[in-house]
This record gives sequence, structure tokens and C-alpha cells, in this order.
Amino acid sequence: MPLFSSDPISQPSAELIQRVYAYVAYRIGPGPDADDVTSEVFERAFRYRDRFDPRRGTPASWLIGIARNYIEQHPPVNASSSELPDTAAPDDLEEGALRRLWVATIVTQLEERDRELIALRFGADLTAGQIAEMIGLTPNAVAVALHRAVARLRVMFEAEHADEVDWEAAEAGARVLAGLPDPHRSSR
Repeated sequence: MPLFSSDPISQPSAELIQRVYAYVAYRIGPGPDADDVTSEVFERAFRYRDRFDPRRGTPASWLIGIARNYIEQHPPVNASSSELPDTAAPDDLEEGALRRLWVATIVTQLEERDRELIALRFGADLTAGQIAEMIGLTPNAVAVALHRAVARLRVMFEAEHADEVDWEAAEAGARVLAGLPDPHRSSR
């Protein structure tokens, strides 16, 4: 089911807004800056909505492309690859917040290309095919690059906490860091 008919921002769904925000949060960190960039993305999309061509991709990939370009042209002033937010959502327990910060710290140690791929796959929840269209590679090349990036993450995780690695928790932490719901946590 497409998120839009022909105008990708006429009635953006909460899911689409969340996907764009999650991608941005993966790239620059969650919080007010990510809110501002996400708003800027939708403002630009509204301004240039006549350029959207559903035959060339999905609304989500079009909006993520706008976000990628915006972040490249306007890197956040206060963000650096080693600076992480030190606040947690009000309903987080200390352990969950520490887990997310640990995941975020490991991710920032990856090369820029790997961070971008991780952000597109797990932050924006795009498929390898959608990522391939966006960055000009084949879906197979994207899948291989993602596999290698995740393998590098595993090595980094294992090197830091060989006895403590809980991969379900690490994935949940990465999703929550990006502002996505934790699929293993029941909603009340």
C-alpha cells in the first residue's frame, strides 16, 4: 500500500514522518536538531512536490534523498561523530538508556559509508533495493556492503563486551535510538 497517491506530502502518514525522522536521528542524533531537519525536509518536499515522480521511487526514498542532501549541505554545528546525546526518553530505564548510548557509540566508530548504510537500512527502514536506487549501486552491492557493515559492528561489539553481547537488545537499542519502536517491547 503506497503511503501517497501522486502528491507525496499531501497527507504524510505518521509512519512516513517517523521514517524520515529516524533516518535523520541516525545521522545527526535524536532531539531538536533532528526535529528541525525533518521539518526542513517536509518543507522542501512541499515546495518541490511537482518534481516527485512515483515511477522513479517511493515517497519515502524521495524524502530520505532530500534529507541526505540537506544533511550533506548543512551539517549540524554542534554534532560530531563522537558526540552523543546524553538524555533518554522519560520512560526509559537506566539499563535501556545505557544500552542505546553504547550502541550509538559503537556506530559512530564506523566509517562514514557504513554509518550511512546503517542509517538508511535501520533508521529509514529502507530495503536494499531502495537504498541501491538512492545511492547508485546494485541491490546486491548494497546487501553485501550492509552485511559487511553489520559484521564490523559485531566485531566491535564483541571486542568491547565479549561476554555481554545480547544481539536482540543491541538491535532494539539501535531502533529506539533512531526513534523507532522497540518490536520486543509490548505497548501498553
